[in-house]
Amino acid sequence: MSRKHKHAPSISPAYTGRFSMAPVPALRLPDECMDAGAAYRFIHDELMLDGSSRLNLATFVTTWMDPEAEKLMAETFDKNMIDKDEYPATAAIEQRCVCMVADLFHAEGLRDDDPSTAIGASTVGSSEAVMLAGLAMSWRWRQKVGDGWRSRRPNLVMGSNVQVVWEKFCRYFDVEPVYLPMEEGRYVITPEQVLAAVDEDTIGVVAILGTTYTGELEPIAEICAALDGLAANGGVDVPVHVDAASGGFVVPFLHPDLVWDFRLPRVVSINVSGHKYGLTYPGVGFVVWRSSEYLPEELVFRVNYLGGDMPTFTLNFSKGGNQVIGQYYNFLRLGRSGFTQVMTCLSQTARWLGDELRAGEHFEVITDGSAIPVVSFRLSGDRGYTEFDVSHALRAYGWQVPAYTMPDDATDVTVLRIVVREGFSADLARALKDDISTVLKSLDELKPAGHFDTEAPFAH
Repeated sequence: MSRKHKHAPSISPAYTGRFSMAPVPALRLPDECMDAGAAYRFIHDELMLDGSSRLNLATFVTTWMDPEAEKLMAETFDKNMIDKDEYPATAAIEQRCVCMVADLFHAEGLRDDDPSTAIGASTVGSSEAVMLAGLAMSWRWRQKVGDGWRSRRPNLVMGSNVQVVWEKFCRYFDVEPVYLPMEEGRYVITPEQVLAAVDEDTIGVVAILGTTYTGELEPIAEICAALDGLAANGGVDVPVHVDAASGGFVVPFLHPDLVWDFRLPRVVSINVSGHKYGLTYPGVGFVVWRSSEYLPEELVFRVNYLGGDMPTFTLNFSKGGNQVIGQYYNFLRLGRSGFTQVMTCLSQTARWLGDELRAGEHFEVITDGSAIPVVSFRLSGDRGYTEFDVSHALRAYGWQVPAYTMPDDATDVTVLRIVVREGFSADLARALKDDISTVLKSLDELKPAGHFDTEAPFAH
């Protein structure tokens, strides 16, 4: 009696096929197509070399969201935010987000029955938002000085601690940057510095709610009061823009009584990053103005070739609608009470870390996470090694804790910074603290005298 032989199923090895045995072209298009699964595996495996984004404590950018938010965002990858007539529901959601941000910052003239009373736009992070706010201040300055503006050069007053996008704005749009220097022990600008710097050609003053370097809040109310006094006494009348990229979705919930936004009449515009403490994946941001008076009509374009009459005042044209959908999900999901709970938890974790670092003998804590959930610190005394050594050693444990020098005129100060974000739990904070202790013990024994004396990448 013969035995029946069954044919074995076809085997397609995941990693031992032809594609795995030959290098994949990296700088030119491959000649042949590749199986979808194989292409996924090659790219997925290479991306593993990035490490875990959750352990990247250099970045302010969100690295975790609810699975439901991820699903919504995946469902809207294909929607172009600029096609407002084709995607009216997405366009309506974008304007609702603008309204919510404007309301959070106490903008003027908002009406519950008219979303157009909120003057602003969603942007690609705070970088585009900064450009738009700067352009609005520049054009309003032109209107104020009249036809002679072409023979004058506008300037923008800001601290040397601003994010690099402000330097880009000034260079791209031919505005002279007037940088106010820092000094050891003071890493924010002062009202006195502002008054000494402004003149008839100043388009505005930038004040920061949560600096990139240390997470500190600049004295916005005091700066506005000083400028109010200057204008009342016949001096120049200069508007203020608040760069709230890092603090705009923190301070209203952690410090609701702090007056820094449109409650100050001198504040004309505010930018905020949704992909930072707005808890949304990159990249989404918002810029809002106090009222329509502060957004010159010349900057608003109207097009109809996508269907319908559409006003637009963004630098980018096409962009994915999914980030706005993710932001709207967070607004609905959390509400004011949810954001308050999240920011309170993050602040508690940051302050615990700050207390632990302060309690040891190695560090001087500059900011302890009580303003926004950011801890910045430096080595105390002469340790025989540098902050760069500490940063480098922590990478062996998977942590990315940046070391960098402070801005002018405090470049001789080197700082380490930890950004506490959603997804960075108290358990992870304890693990980080233990690894820092292990690293310090090793460095104390080795005293490498600054082997790793190059700056770690500085993330915003």
